[in-house]
Amino acid sequence: MKAAPIYAEMIRRPAELSAKIVHTGQHYDQEMSSVFFDDLGLPKPDFHLGVGSASHTVQTANIMLAFEPIVLEEKPDWVIVVGDVNSTVACALVCAKLGVRVAHVEAGLRSGDRTMPEEINRIVTDSIADLLLTPSQDADENLIREGIPREKIRFVGNVMIDSLLQNLKRSEASRARESLDLTEKKYAVATMHRPSNVDSKETLEPLIDALIEIGKRIPVVFPMHPRTRGRIDEFALGERIAGSGLELTEPLGYIDFLRLYSGAKFVITDSGGLQEETTALGIPCMTIRETTERPITVELGTNRVVGTNSEKLKQHAFALIQNASQTADARIPPLWDGKTAERICNALISY
Repeated sequence: MKAAPIYAEMIRRPAELSAKIVHTGQHYDQEMSSVFFDDLGLPKPDFHLGVGSASHTVQTANIMLAFEPIVLEEKPDWVIVVGDVNSTVACALVCAKLGVRVAHVEAGLRSGDRTMPEEINRIVTDSIADLLLTPSQDADENLIREGIPREKIRFVGNVMIDSLLQNLKRSEASRARESLDLTEKKYAVATMHRPSNVDSKETLEPLIDALIEIGKRIPVVFPMHPRTRGRIDEFALGERIAGSGLELTEPLGYIDFLRLYSGAKFVITDSGGLQEETTALGIPCMTIRETTERPITVELGTNRVVGTNSEKLKQHAFALIQNASQTADARIPPLWDGKTAERICNALISY
C-alpha cells in the first residue's frame, strides 16, 4: 500500500525516474501478499527473494544475503525502503554497507516501546538512511531529537492515504459488505495479528471474549490473519466463537477490506495502517496496544489507544454503540491529501 503510489508516480516520470520492485517474500502467504499486488495495480516484482517465515534474526539475515547480489548487479542510485518490517531494516543495512543511498518512507515514527520488533527496525533504519521521508510533523521532531541532521529530513505526508484515496471509489464495486449482509454503520470491524496480542492464550482469550461480548450488541466482522487463525485453533477458542456475534472471515484483499472497514461504525485493531486510514475517513478506531507510534492519530484523529484490557475495550465499544461521540473534534493531519508520492519523488530528485 505504501510502495504502489510511489511506483505509479515514478512511471509517470520516465524522463527523471525508473524503478524496479523487490519483493522479499517476508509476507509470503498468497492471500496476504500477491492479492495486494493485483488490487493495487503493481506489476509482477522484478525480483522475488522468497525468504518466507523464520525468526526475526534468521529472516533479516536471509533478506540481507539475498538482497546484496541484486544491489551489486543493479547499482541503483537509490533504494527506497518503506515502513518498519524486517525487510525495511535488512535492505537498509545492505545499502549502508555498500555505500548505496537509502530513502526511508514513513521515517521518524516512534512508540517508545523497544519490546516491539518494529520499533528496533525503525530506529536502526532511520539512523543509517540518507533521506528520511516523514508522514507527520511529530516524526520530524523525533528524528531531530535523536540527532538526525535536518537536511536529511523531508516532511512529505502519509503515502498510505494516497492508496486509500485512489482506491476508495473503486472499492464501491466490491461486494464485501453484501456478502456478509451488512448495513453501513451498523457493524464493526476487528483485526488482530501482532505476536504480543495473539501468541499468548492469556492475552488472546480475554480479547476474543471481549469481541464476543461486543458482538452481542453489534455485528463484529473479524478477517483473520493466518497467524491469528493458527493461534485460535491452537488455543481451542473456535468453539466459543461459533454462534456468537463475532463473524470470522478469511483474509481480504486490499479493495475488499477497504470496502468493509470504510462502512463500519468503528474499528478495533492492533494495526498501524488502520489507525491512519480510519483517521483519514473519520471512523472511530480503538487500538488494542499499550502504545502507538502514530500519536498524531490520537492527537488530531479518531484513534484511541485502549490497551489490551478487555474491560476497557468493551467500555469504549459500548459507548460508541450508544453513539457517544469520539470524532467530534477529529481532523485530518497535514499533508494526508493523496499527493505524498509526488512529494517523495520530488524529494528524491532534488536531494
